[in-house]
Amino acid sequence: MTALLPNFVCGRWQSGTGAGTALLDPVLGTELVRVDATGLDLRSAFAFARRAGSAALQALTYAERAALLARVGQVLQTHRDAYDAIATANSGTVQSDSAVDIDGALFTLGQYARWGTALGSARALRDGEAVKLGKEPLFQSQHLQVPRPGLALFINAFNFPAWGLWEKAAPALLSGLAVVVKPATATAWLTQRMVQDVVDAGILPAGALSIVCGSSNGLLDALAPFDVLSFTGSADTAAVIRSHPSLARHAVRANIEADSLNSALLLPDATPGTPAFDLLVREVVREMTVKSGQKCTAIRRILVPAKVYGAAAEAIGAKLAKVSTGNPRNAGVRMGALVSRAQFEAVQQGLAQLAHATEVLHDGRTQALVDADPAVAACHQPVLLGARDADMAQAVHDVEVFGPVATLLPYRDLPHALALAQRGQGSLVASLYGDDAAALGSAALALAASHGRVHVVTPEVAQAHTGHGNVMPQSLHGGPGRAGGGAELGGLRALDFYHQRAAVQASPQVLAALGL
Repeated sequence: MTALLPNFVCGRWQSGTGAGTALLDPVLGTELVRVDATGLDLRSAFAFARRAGSAALQALTYAERAALLARVGQVLQTHRDAYDAIATANSGTVQSDSAVDIDGALFTLGQYARWGTALGSARALRDGEAVKLGKEPLFQSQHLQVPRPGLALFINAFNFPAWGLWEKAAPALLSGLAVVVKPATATAWLTQRMVQDVVDAGILPAGALSIVCGSSNGLLDALAPFDVLSFTGSADTAAVIRSHPSLARHAVRANIEADSLNSALLLPDATPGTPAFDLLVREVVREMTVKSGQKCTAIRRILVPAKVYGAAAEAIGAKLAKVSTGNPRNAGVRMGALVSRAQFEAVQQGLAQLAHATEVLHDGRTQALVDADPAVAACHQPVLLGARDADMAQAVHDVEVFGPVATLLPYRDLPHALALAQRGQGSLVASLYGDDAAALGSAALALAASHGRVHVVTPEVAQAHTGHGNVMPQSLHGGPGRAGGGAELGGLRALDFYHQRAAVQASPQVLAALGL
């Protein structure tokens, strides 16, 4: 029997009392490790995290906590090769896709370490300037942000076991909140290994970082006032979380990132042969195939002028035909596996849901897998769908297929294209492609209310833009409506979630003594 990965709670490693759930290699089908959280005293674990972890972190200044983040990043960097090996085995990703997750985590940690250093010796943050409360400046109001006296619970998704932890943990730890992470079971190994390496290095105070692998039963029950919860996953699970009694009773602050039908929109001026057209084609193919399309920010709907529908289908299909799918250990493979056979079946079901509303424009399933058994491996080749009547194809605006699948949609004019993008009912990101600055600016503003991020690609930024689906710590990550209504990252804006805003009303002398 394979090893049972221990959990780290109450400042010590603890194994569950059950047999555990097996984590499998999604290509070979072999068992790698097991995880289990049965029998853990989560209420005690959470109390320890608040009492020991958050208290110790909040005794430090922002700059001192930033120094801890920098050391965490250094420790993780020394184990970089081990993380690659785990990602290949447990997530089925090729090395370039593993780097999106692992190096993205390291970059984000480094950014928050630098930003935190600039906050200096403060232990609270000024929120605006003091304002007088009467005719004379004898009595004033100063808003400030102070770290909340709780903990941060992260319930993460399977697609980013490294970045998913550290993009949340970096601003949480910098804010002074202890972190408890519950990674998705299917890919928990990498998260657990990273936590183990940080714990073994003795960088953080006791209780500042905990991990629970396996079932999430009891996690929400252990939440208390002043705790915060960040969830990444399906809209259905998010609805269950939002209705949990602990969140309602204790007003637990929650950040949700859920399903998102992101769009890529080609402006009317970008005809075949123009740089903008080529940029859209390249980005669509990249977003369909990086991490086998298992990104919450991946392009799901491709909006193009009706007159270029055929040309776009041909150009995207031609590039997808060159994508080899199979065992990520084979040097000839460009796209690896989905994370599990269960996810493979989910993609198949999603394709079946879209079948009545779409046509197949490119079917990578006609190509053989490389060095992988299709009866065992969770490898799924890219599929490009199309719907010639984008208005009537309601399913493509409702159903997200979380894999290497996207749908091409023709539009009549730019207002029609914007309306189609907004049919997603709130998305994490939309990208625009063209060369008309005025039209692009107008379109970006039109989409801003229904999207967390609008990514505009023009020929002059062809080599500089960071990618439709790449989440950069400098920019907001989140989106309204069906995308969850959450907000992460965005530079130091991320600290807002972990702080409590308060107003102190006092004389100027007392306000000066706050030390802000």
